[in-house]
Amino acid sequence: MSNFIERLTTADHKGDTEDPPSPLDTLRASPDDHHDRPHCKPAPNSLLASRYVFLCASFAALGGLLFGYDQGVVSVILVEPQFLQRFGRIAGGAPHAGFWKGLLTAAIELGALGGAISMGWIADRYSRKYAIVVGVGVFVVGSALQAGAIDYRMLLTARFVGGLGIGGLSMVAPLYIAEISPPEIRGALLVLEEFSIVTGIVIAFWITYGTQFIASEWAWRLPFLLQIVPGLVLGVGIIFLPFSPRWLAFQGRDRESLNSIAKLRMLSHTDKRVQLEWYEIRADVALQKEISTERHPSLQDGGRSSRIKLELAAWLDCFKPGCWRRTHVGIGIMFFQQFVGINALIYYSPTLFETMGLDHRMQLIMSGVLNIMQLVGVTTSIWTMDHFGRRPLLLCGSAAMFASHVVIAGLVGEFGNNWPAHRGEGWTAVGFLCFYMVSFGASWGPVPWALPSEIFPSSLRAKGVAISTSTNWGSNFVIGLVTPPLVESTGYGA
Repeated sequence: MSNFIERLTTADHKGDTEDPPSPLDTLRASPDDHHDRPHCKPAPNSLLASRYVFLCASFAALGGLLFGYDQGVVSVILVEPQFLQRFGRIAGGAPHAGFWKGLLTAAIELGALGGAISMGWIADRYSRKYAIVVGVGVFVVGSALQAGAIDYRMLLTARFVGGLGIGGLSMVAPLYIAEISPPEIRGALLVLEEFSIVTGIVIAFWITYGTQFIASEWAWRLPFLLQIVPGLVLGVGIIFLPFSPRWLAFQGRDRESLNSIAKLRMLSHTDKRVQLEWYEIRADVALQKEISTERHPSLQDGGRSSRIKLELAAWLDCFKPGCWRRTHVGIGIMFFQQFVGINALIYYSPTLFETMGLDHRMQLIMSGVLNIMQLVGVTTSIWTMDHFGRRPLLLCGSAAMFASHVVIAGLVGEFGNNWPAHRGEGWTAVGFLCFYMVSFGASWGPVPWALPSEIFPSSLRAKGVAISTSTNWGSNFVIGLVTPPLVESTGYGA
């Protein structure tokens, strides 16, 4: 590595327009040599040392806020009399009310599934930054339609359209954050996505809790309308943020890539640390292009037909030897994030608290408390993600959530038929729900949003993250659809 630094210094003296040493030489350098690249110290102190990156990542994570806001809005609106009066199909006692409620909740996940898949191509073709703008535009249209919905079909369509935007943002925001972040604090910055999601849930819940006292339909229309504001802020503000250096390098815009790194690191483009990171990125890009050429030699002529076939081949490459294990991890971790039951609790927590014997007001308050508990858990992961690593957090979180589910199911199954006579047991179940939310927030909440952006090679990263994220939304769709009839039919079994 010292010889490599000498070559860097020599290149600096000869002028910064001269081609650097072969990028593949850099890639072959030992990872142990990278300890001398002090962009920042381990998190959380390093967040202050990388202020500009932190601000860019925080701004991009507003996409998570939009997703979380929608989740928080729905949990209260579904039980508002003003809402049920307009959409009587999902009111209690209506035929198949559980199914129609589940379909309304799941529509946004179905749209998000399509949005996450389609955004992979847009992020590769037009940049991560402009993909966020596209996602925001679709989301704003969906939000406006939800606020103005006059019947069930219109609301269902509006939530599907809004889901397209949310799904795209949930895929591209972590991708952008991962590609602008120094490796030393990447985990901490990727936690911002989950932190924004939970913050959005908390904000939306308490806004909707307040607007429920409005006598008119504005009790539910206003919360839908307000979510347009952060969407517009994100859509306009992201234009002024730098492009991903890796995306620029992959497009052959090497000089812009260098300038983007220098801006993000708040250093001169001639600084050795900036130059070294630039060479590493170019080396990785060169290697991935070389691999693509070896795998698909007949598709390198640049013609339109070849470009389309190469795009399809790249998606299939995610499932071929050399990458399929990464895809397996990305799909699996997103699947289990949803099937541990988190969104069932967020969407239908008031209904679940009703089965535990709480009155209407306390049902809503405790649902808000649950969301705050999750936020507490996520906050701890800003430090623990990089300090302990991803796998230990997942293992500990799994054990804690398993214990919570067992205790809650046992208490509800044993005492659910007569909560007034067993109030102590009821509050014990509530306590374990809070413990569950903290455990999830500290482990399975942030890690699945961080890991897919870290494990895929740069040439397949957008597509790999898209496949992983779409699995999240597909699982979310199934959960949103089946949870209401499951709660109605099985009680503690859910």
